[in-house]
Amino acid sequence: MIINDSRLRMSGLLLAGGRARRMGGEDKGLMTLDNKPLVQWGLDRLGPQVDEMLISANRNHDQYQALGVKVISDSVDGFAGPLAGFLTGLAHASQDWMVTAPCDSPLIEENYVARMGSLITSDSIDVTVAHDGLRLQPVFMLLHRRVHDSLRRFLDCGERKIDKWLEEVSWAAVDFSDSPNMFLNANTHEDLESLQRLVRAS
Repeated sequence: MIINDSRLRMSGLLLAGGRARRMGGEDKGLMTLDNKPLVQWGLDRLGPQVDEMLISANRNHDQYQALGVKVISDSVDGFAGPLAGFLTGLAHASQDWMVTAPCDSPLIEENYVARMGSLITSDSIDVTVAHDGLRLQPVFMLLHRRVHDSLRRFLDCGERKIDKWLEEVSWAAVDFSDSPNMFLNANTHEDLESLQRLVRAS
């Protein structure tokens, strides 16, 4: 069922570990779009492209585990952001490469993983990051497990900004300017309503 044309074996990580302040603290991964939890959209779209799936969550573990996927929690305290999810994901992933996506961006392209891996032609690149044509989308990332120690040191120093960490690794941007809907996310209830209208119109 794997459709990863890059031939790299990969783990997939859905990020569902945030506080969701702009959603009033609701767990975004469990909120529904077209009667399906947002995290299930991610599993349905990313799952067929990878060799295993992981969910990074810091609450409601029972509900996530009921989806039949391994659930992991940040090893860094205090809802430390996406990088903390990356770190724990790399520690648990069974594959050398791990591709990530946020649970609140449900419209993942069916060729997302193949495109993220298309620039990996040697050991010279540790990370690829999606670019929407205007800016980097750093929660859409492909990482090799060899960056784990660098990431651990970065977080241990109290750093949290993804852009700053990228300065410490070899990385490349992947052009997704032709796929703007993939980066639509449900940060607010209004965003979720807009996604609902888009899904129903498609």
